[in-house]
Amino acid sequence: MAGGMTYTAIDSESLQTAEIYGKALVELGEAHPEVVALTADLGKSTKIGEFRKKFPDRFFNVGIAEQNMFGVAAGMARAGLVPFLSTFSQFASLRSADQLSTDLCYQNVNAKVIATHSGTSFGQAGSTHHAISDLAVTRSFPNLTVICPADGIETYHAVMAAYKTPGPFYIRINRGFDYTLYGKDCDYYDHGEFEIGKANVCHEGTDLTIIACGSCVYQAVQAAKFFENSEEGFKIRVLDMHTIKPIDKEAIVKAVMDTRRIITVEDHNVLGGLGSAVAEVVVESGKGCAFKKLGIPDQFAPIGLHEDIMAYEGIDTNGIINAVREVMKADFELDDDWDDEV
Repeated sequence: MAGGMTYTAIDSESLQTAEIYGKALVELGEAHPEVVALTADLGKSTKIGEFRKKFPDRFFNVGIAEQNMFGVAAGMARAGLVPFLSTFSQFASLRSADQLSTDLCYQNVNAKVIATHSGTSFGQAGSTHHAISDLAVTRSFPNLTVICPADGIETYHAVMAAYKTPGPFYIRINRGFDYTLYGKDCDYYDHGEFEIGKANVCHEGTDLTIIACGSCVYQAVQAAKFFENSEEGFKIRVLDMHTIKPIDKEAIVKAVMDTRRIITVEDHNVLGGLGSAVAEVVVESGKGCAFKKLGIPDQFAPIGLHEDIMAYEGIDTNGIINAVREVMKADFELDDDWDDEV
């Protein structure tokens, strides 16, 4: 595996995604003295506190003042440091939207936002802590790269890629307890580096393509494997669209051309997030396909455990299986003449 991370699949099972991020940041700090870390009194919850133990003089707790933290990070970046600032996604994208846009994106500074507890991963905390609009907000900000890793292994590589790439980043990760995708079911990162703006093919297929991000990628792969071993025999392609912006247009158009059926899955409002980004690419391509978006259906999610909310909203394996069956019944022209599809 590239980089200095040597955790095995068994090790990664016991590490929360945020914990792997914390360890990745410590690794960066050891190699690069310009890396600093900031928190808004959430060092323990976001795991950025691991950096404080190793580098107390390069760790800054601004208190419960998220907007101020973004301004401080912007100043540090302008002074030549590389700040990693971390708070809950809901606070980073909504409470601090003005500072994220004006202080970081408008100035195009080299600051990296690690937004934790994303989607409904902190479901039991209630709607105030459900980040279901953050992708819609952040992908609309100029200069901002938006990444939503599928698991801890991918989070590690995303953090490393963010350091290597100038400019502001918004990396969206869950509260933790994610299923391990790349350390167990896929060996993608044993053979290649994380590439910003390049989707990963987690499962090959020719009948339908599921495009997912975050915790929904694992669920999509499980659904694809279910059909692979079922009497229905559907061949399902699964794309891990870890980079929401810039999105992999080539992979999306190829999926349309190859499978003619697309389902997007995200732990986010169906408006403005991954599904909307993919739909924009499909429309701009002038190609037609059967299309369905899975996510939070433009309403506040119920309060509960993450896995229960995912099941309720139909973005778990069973929900995806039902959606595949529905979309596979969709009718469209089976010819290869795309001229009449425009």
